[in-house]
Amino acid sequence: MANATKATIDRREAEHFGRLAADWWNPKGSSAMLHRLNPARLAYIREVTDAHFQGDGMSFTPLAGKTALDVGCGAGLLAEPLARLGAKVTGLDAAPENIGAARAHAAAAGVAVEYIAGGIEDLPGRRFDLVTSMEVIEHVTNPAAFVAGLADALAPGGLMILSTPNRTALSRLAMITLGEGTGAIPRGTHDWNQFLTPDELTALLEGAGLKVGDLRGLGFSPARGFVLRDDTSLDYLVTARRA
Repeated sequence: MANATKATIDRREAEHFGRLAADWWNPKGSSAMLHRLNPARLAYIREVTDAHFQGDGMSFTPLAGKTALDVGCGAGLLAEPLARLGAKVTGLDAAPENIGAARAHAAAAGVAVEYIAGGIEDLPGRRFDLVTSMEVIEHVTNPAAFVAGLADALAPGGLMILSTPNRTALSRLAMITLGEGTGAIPRGTHDWNQFLTPDELTALLEGAGLKVGDLRGLGFSPARGFVLRDDTSLDYLVTARRA
């Protein structure tokens, strides 16, 4: 499994995102779209983890006592909030530049996160209660092996949460033609042919011995920004657990 998983890292993709490392935490910089996505993603994570781990919805630290792994963590935009929710967090990214920026930001913010430069194969034998990987699977060379690696890192009784763009005409228009064309998203970030439909991702998860739970769309509202919705045609989030 380690060799198969190792093959999923696309060095060109890692280098592309590594070049953005210094600007990652600038909400108006090259990662501005990720900053805009984060509130909706965190709302979803809070909802599904409360349901899965039987939280009461009121705690400020609902993930206390849980371990979490964020794969493709970038400079820590999701890892730090997960730590603030109480989890013991490990962030993993293929670009060493991102890990450097993540460590520096966490230290300055006083947030404890373990950051590791590498792929899922660099955590042999380690398992986590929560495994997240947001907008990452469309950038790997072998999605099936990548999902299998994520599944190996999921502890019994744990929860996996993934998000990714759908392969539709809308996602091509919004993310590539408009997003990259206007500079809102750095050029070369996406390859539309690498996007996965919900059915394709479901098949990969089931092939890795997981059972898909919730599937939710992530769309854009001019008035409210990114919002959770039933329509999955732009982007979507999915949960999975061991079958």
